[in-house]
Amino acid sequence: MSEGTQLWLIRHGETEWSLSGQHTSRTDIPLTEHGRRRAEELRDYLKGTKFEAVFVSPMQRARETCAIAGFGDHAVVDDNLKEWDYGVYEGKTTAQIRAEVPGWSVWKDPIIDGETAEHVGERADAVIARALKAAPSGGKVALFAHAHILRILGARWVELEARKGSIFALGTGSVSVVGWERETRVILGWNRGFED
Repeated sequence: MSEGTQLWLIRHGETEWSLSGQHTSRTDIPLTEHGRRRAEELRDYLKGTKFEAVFVSPMQRARETCAIAGFGDHAVVDDNLKEWDYGVYEGKTTAQIRAEVPGWSVWKDPIIDGETAEHVGERADAVIARALKAAPSGGKVALFAHAHILRILGARWVELEARKGSIFALGTGSVSVVGWERETRVILGWNRGFED
């Protein structure tokens, strides 16, 4: 059952679009200089941490963070760690979308030509299953990815519906850890950031 396993959810460093608040899924953009510094801070923070497995989104912002943090040589790309596909809202901020659709929320409204929250939840479930299989006797598994997929993964870990990922904020370059308290899945630490 992998009850000793911890999943370390590591959000990529800052990009131009995460800084501006633009929804970023399919657009493959690099880290900013600040994002690279955050990844270096992640390297310092994670130094000496032994991971049974490391999985990373195929997007360059996640792969770059993973590499700078010192785990690029060990990471396996997992397409299920891609960010939520925002469809027609790709590249737009919430404010821009709300100018067209008042009160719009990624968590509550349809994502035109994109993914449903439930589908992202299914991908998160697949990542969880793969991570637990990679560490059947316990240990730590690192997941380098994006804000919404990791928020949904956190929700699914504690057996909430995917849309409840809305209650788990994640900053860029942050580390969150989920694991167990005896046989119960719990959140051990959430959204650990770094000083600017």
